[in-house]
Amino acid sequence: MTTSGKQPIPPYFGIDPERSAAKLTQPIDTARFAKAAAFAARGRDELAKTGHAPDGKKQLRRFSTWEVCRYLIPVAPAHFRRVLRANPDLPQGTGEGNSKWFDLSEIMDLRVHFAAEGAANREYQPYKPEGAQAKTIAVANFKGGVGKTSTCAHLAMSAALDGYKVLVIDLDSQGSLTSIMGGTVSDEWQTAFPILARDFAQHVQAENKVRVARGDPEIPLDETLTEALEVSPRNLVQETHWPNIDLIGAQLNLYWAEFQIPVWRMQGRGWQLWDGLTNGLNDSGLLDEYDLIFLDTPPALGYLTINALAAADILLVPLGASFLEFDSTGRFFDMLYSTFASIEDGENAQRRQQGLPEIKFEWDAVRTLITRFDANQQTDLANVIQAYFGDLMTTFRQDVTAMIGQAGEQVNGIYEADYREFNRDTYVRGRETFDRTWAEVKEIIVGAWFKDQAEQLKESDHGQA
Repeated sequence: MTTSGKQPIPPYFGIDPERSAAKLTQPIDTARFAKAAAFAARGRDELAKTGHAPDGKKQLRRFSTWEVCRYLIPVAPAHFRRVLRANPDLPQGTGEGNSKWFDLSEIMDLRVHFAAEGAANREYQPYKPEGAQAKTIAVANFKGGVGKTSTCAHLAMSAALDGYKVLVIDLDSQGSLTSIMGGTVSDEWQTAFPILARDFAQHVQAENKVRVARGDPEIPLDETLTEALEVSPRNLVQETHWPNIDLIGAQLNLYWAEFQIPVWRMQGRGWQLWDGLTNGLNDSGLLDEYDLIFLDTPPALGYLTINALAAADILLVPLGASFLEFDSTGRFFDMLYSTFASIEDGENAQRRQQGLPEIKFEWDAVRTLITRFDANQQTDLANVIQAYFGDLMTTFRQDVTAMIGQAGEQVNGIYEADYREFNRDTYVRGRETFDRTWAEVKEIIVGAWFKDQAEQLKESDHGQA
């Protein structure tokens, strides 16, 4: 059946220039950006406080007996209750009847008890060799919107729920991870910036000793570098609403590092700019204080990302199952090769002349991870991506769920969502996608620790032979 009336013309035809001009305001100057930023900051603070405590600080919810026994401590609920009744000095939780609720600090205490008194074949505490340093995991990709920050936050929370002591370092000046963790950062001196500045200042001090011995003029230490020498990386760590997650946060001024680092490199050609974060974590003892350190990076291969990748033992590269994200991730790997191979070539040419050992960048593992996966629409392309990346890809694909969107709207992680706000099956499916992601990443971490331990024992045996 046809209609005799005229078809409406598309909306982009017949635009009246005079009426269009009347809708425009006066030209926008830079001051308008400041006004927009102020409004956004006020709105961001108001939105971020949704679900927070009355004082505006985030609080981690409690966990029910059902959650404790299903996800956190591998015991049957009935046995769990019997143990609590038999040990009144243990945390008893809050609530009436069999439905008790525990905060994470109490659960950590319960873990210690079960590890000492429970069945020998159960894993009440997560694996980590005695005396092993923290494993550092960087989450990076220079394409935005791939789920990088969300993945980093949820892995940190997964590790914390598993019993690990975690430090998260936000290297993205947008500060999204800082917001998720409820951090407060007033300026760049509360970010990772002074770690890098301190490393360069220490290089200058060492270089100046050589210059003085040669009778050459010293490299001046400006006010920024002098101040950085007084800042320990430990001073930058702040507690979060998670009892076993600490944070070094980020804010807009951290981006200044991208401009300052090349200036420092010009002043001190011998400064290994990529090792600033590595040296800070080592020298401060933070690698000995934490079990795991997660680094969230900017969506660019700049100097902050280079520092993160050089400091990392494990690199995770999230991407969506789309052609553009696959293409972009391939180019990211190309840039990684070009960048780090160039550093190796340049440094090693000098080291060979000086009779020094060569440097080589290595990671325990590198994995790409498909995020926001829709099995109904993206399976074929995901299979193609899997085929091309091969062993550089995790086997599990992180499904998109309704819980992810809701948690994002509330500036929370999935694990911070109260399961009572969902259908029980919806909650189980929603957190399963992150549980399985954590399982694969944890397997890499545990394997890397075990491998390190085996190599240390082997070296020790050779030394005694």
